[in-house]
Amino acid sequence: MNDEIERRNEPRPPMPSPKQTVGPHTRERRLHSGNKIVPTETIAGQALISVIAIMAFLACLTLGIVTIINQTASDWQGDISREVTIQIRPFDNIEMDAAIRTASRIALNYEGVSKVTALNDDASAKLLEPWLGTGLNIEELPLPRLLTVVIDRDKKPDFVSMRAELLAKVPGASLDDHRNWVDRLNTMAWAMVMIGISILALVMAATVLIVVFATRGAMAGNRDVVEVLHFVGADAGFISNEFQQHFLQLGLKGAASGAAAAAILFVGMGLWSSIGDATPQGDQIKALFGTFSLGWTGYVGIFVVLILIAILTAFTTRITVQRYVNSLYSYNSTGE
Repeated sequence: MNDEIERRNEPRPPMPSPKQTVGPHTRERRLHSGNKIVPTETIAGQALISVIAIMAFLACLTLGIVTIINQTASDWQGDISREVTIQIRPFDNIEMDAAIRTASRIALNYEGVSKVTALNDDASAKLLEPWLGTGLNIEELPLPRLLTVVIDRDKKPDFVSMRAELLAKVPGASLDDHRNWVDRLNTMAWAMVMIGISILALVMAATVLIVVFATRGAMAGNRDVVEVLHFVGADAGFISNEFQQHFLQLGLKGAASGAAAAAILFVGMGLWSSIGDATPQGDQIKALFGTFSLGWTGYVGIFVVLILIAILTAFTTRITVQRYVNSLYSYNSTGE
């Protein structure tokens, strides 16, 4: 009897705290009641979706324009490299028809030349119509005669030897392989691609900054909730996951809206350009800018931009939240 009374009077160990009775994963499951830390439908959230949609539209538009420029420049370069021009200037006492036949025979003797065509008077007048108008009498003008030489795609002839032979056997003849135009075209296309990449990088950087400010605003609006979760034991990973999921959804919605708008715009421009092909204005626009058709590579690029913006949004949010929660830990440790 006395032993039982002594055991009752012995001091009991203190009750374990909630942090001691449950593990970190169990504690986080209890903290997560199914309610979102950040409300899904808010005015700030809708505004962020709109801003991300605009940024995604600008990024996809830039990517599409760069793709079209690159494709058009490649087509131009291919067309120019498949032809060279022989020019025969008129001189006194020169037999133009004989000179044309001699130049054609010289060009056809070289391996890699598939066809030589001499422009007649009507074709020459057609070339001069934009500057001199119609109704020209070509015979009264001392115009040079042009010969178009079609080059084999797989093998190019020896232009150096061809040029030297033309100068030696045909008075007033010259050969233009359009190398200067190809170099200028490559320089222009490369410059436009670099400008487009720079604009795309600026748009991505602006998107990251917008997400950072939006995340800080959301955390400021839910500061009490974040601090309570922190004090009851939620770690930085749990809190950052909640914000990351929220902003990932916003980023996907905004990026998908902007990318879809850009894709619809390019599809509409492609249909418009195909409808206007029959008109002279449409032919000129097509010759300068192509068909405004992205092709499957362009639309794959738009999808990649969509995914990239969503990933940047989620990653930026996670880094911002973790830095904020870690600052709370460091503040509490120094305060204690």
